[in-house]
Amino acid sequence: MSWPVPGTLMIEPTESESKAELDRFCVALISIREEIAEIEKEKADIHNNVLKGAPHPPSLVMGDAWTKPYSREYAAFSASCLRVAKFWPSSGRVDNVYGDRNLICTLLAVSQVVEEQAAATA
Repeated sequence: MSWPVPGTLMIEPTESESKAELDRFCVALISIREEIAEIEKEKADIHNNVLKGAPHPPSLVMGDAWTKPYSREYAAFSASCLRVAKFWPSSGRVDNVYGDRNLICTLLAVSQVVEEQAAATA
């Protein structure tokens, strides 16, 4: 995937992608379009919908509290093929678009890690 023009997405699958994987990708795009149509028809809230809530990690879907206006089942399995082969994201969105564009990874300094390990074994 690449973004050759701002606001666009270009998909170029390689020969290493199987037909089944390309079909899953097409199903995902069709599902996303259907979810957008639900918002356009005002059947889904414009600010609190399955698209805005995605991705739905297991910790959210299987947690005790569910405050979304759509079902947990739909959040987890928006397409029937996901019941057989589901990729579970490890986390939800990171501060929406800002986090997606400005991902920051913070690591402890090596000296601090060494000090903590030494303190733990002492």
